[in-house]
Amino acid sequence: MEFVEHLIVLLHFFGFASLLGGALVQVRSANPVVNNAMRDGAWTQLVTGLVLVVLAELFDDDPVNHAKVGIKLLVLIGILALVLINRKKEHITRGTLFTVLGLTAANAAVAVLW
Repeated sequence: MEFVEHLIVLLHFFGFASLLGGALVQVRSANPVVNNAMRDGAWTQLVTGLVLVVLAELFDDDPVNHAKVGIKLLVLIGILALVLINRKKEHITRGTLFTVLGLTAANAAVAVLW
């Protein structure tokens, strides 16, 4: 079971890398867009994060920090909303792009520092 959990954590990291990398690539673009890497990374983070919480609830002896999970989920829902609302637009504003980047960084900070 531990191997499965580690594999899902790895996929969660891949989702983060895809979301962050996809957004960072757009910083230098004259007309930034929501790319597939951002969309797929956000969905990967959501699915793998939920699976990790379920596995922790079922198999870990330590209690799950529901406040932390709730905050991370709310931030990710915000990221996913921005990504999905703007994915079909010809280009997005710099404010939207930097909001996605900031929320992504904030979510990572909550995961690591809390």
